[in-house]
Amino acid sequence: MNRLRLAPTVGIVASLAVIAVLAAPYAIVEGGSGVGTYFAAGAINPQIVGLFAAVAIIVFAAGREDRSPADLVAGATLVLGVFMTALALLWAVTVPQSVVTQLSTATLLQYHRGALVVTSLVVPATAVWYARILRIF
Repeated sequence: MNRLRLAPTVGIVASLAVIAVLAAPYAIVEGGSGVGTYFAAGAINPQIVGLFAAVAIIVFAAGREDRSPADLVAGATLVLGVFMTALALLWAVTVPQSVVTQLSTATLLQYHRGALVVTSLVVPATAVWYARILRIF
């Protein structure tokens, strides 16, 4: 596969993974009730991260299909990824542990906040990789 198409493809997969991680609590918490409370317990709602991930999918796809300038795509997805990571981190550190333990005894929910932060880090890393392939920096 062409390296100029591989980086945006990985970015699309990473953005889809962020959305999947955001949807995971609905499968972990019984009946899905309380997930809204879990998401609202932090300083911001992490569903904004999902919105940025959806936009990043569109931008990465535009770069992969040569519908937008590649350097613009690399820069835009880098900014989106940095904001995604910052918002995910802000939410993760402000959610009280008591909310997590009250919602579910499943250990998977204990790792959800960290998983969201780590997964969102892949998007700006992919954007930097794309910029390196393009020799922007």
